[in-house]
Amino acid sequence: MAVYTEVAFAEAAALMEQVQCGVLTDLRGIQGGIENTNYFATCEHEGQTQEHVLTVFERLTFEQLPFYLHLMRHLAEQGIPVPKPAANGQGEILHRLCDKPAAVVNRLAGRSELAPTPAHCAAVGAMLARMHLAGLGFERRQPNLRGLAWWNETVPVVLPYLSPEQSQLISAELAYQNHVARDSLHAALPQGPIHADLFRDNVMFEGDELTGFFDFYFAGCDTWLFDIAVCLNDWCIEHRSDQLDGQARSDCTGAFLSAYQSVRPLSAAERQLMPALLRAGALRFWLSRLWDFHLPREASMLKPHDPTHFERVLRQRIAHAPQMAASALPTALAA
Repeated sequence: MAVYTEVAFAEAAALMEQVQCGVLTDLRGIQGGIENTNYFATCEHEGQTQEHVLTVFERLTFEQLPFYLHLMRHLAEQGIPVPKPAANGQGEILHRLCDKPAAVVNRLAGRSELAPTPAHCAAVGAMLARMHLAGLGFERRQPNLRGLAWWNETVPVVLPYLSPEQSQLISAELAYQNHVARDSLHAALPQGPIHADLFRDNVMFEGDELTGFFDFYFAGCDTWLFDIAVCLNDWCIEHRSDQLDGQARSDCTGAFLSAYQSVRPLSAAERQLMPALLRAGALRFWLSRLWDFHLPREASMLKPHDPTHFERVLRQRIAHAPQMAASALPTALAA
């Protein structure tokens, strides 16, 4: 959530008035993230102070954005705690600011939990399953823009920046994921709208109570299992600076999957392909972090993430795939 586009206070104030959020009193750039320009916007409306998030989109287009914004509105109306885009007097939720697409949403209560317990992981797992089921009624379709096609396009771009060992690993894993995607078992995986980026900093809590999912701007239609794998690769692993970094935490994994399955039991195909999709999730974020690290865009407050973390996650997932497929997976997925 770096600041690429400097938004003047007067321009932001005019937009907040158009979407009936009240009088803008404070505008603050948000540090963190790497895709869009984000500001916290404080407004006075009918005698109350309200917090909103103003986003200016740097890569997504006017043609792509209706999918994300209408998905958020659909989920909010289905009772999923997500930010709901604000509409202007004409009912439009996609706006123009600084000649770029923009949106305004309500700011969720709480804070991100960067050191989650099994209880936090269980809350995320159950809500993710609810979100997947709620998305079944959403009629718009757009592919996961950071899915397999993007991996195939981007691996050749980052290869010049890698060591021979890293090049061999990322190329071999890409070949493996292309093979998995062609298998009939993969075609049998349940699909629908997914968040695709539900990391710890994209979920809000007040204590152990989950108050919302946000930042849906990598969402797309893909397998639900990929969404689960992305979560397991961030919520249920060790985040350390030593050789244990990237290792799975069995307590958090079990809590997440048990809670997810209490809402939507996994299919046989999902159980079988879990190890492969965990590898896919690790590859996707190693690749995107390599791209952002070696080919950065200029931005105020930009702090690119360390790519080596997800390299370690991928290596861990490859090393432990046989054990997970043979023993740990049935235990973890027991209903």
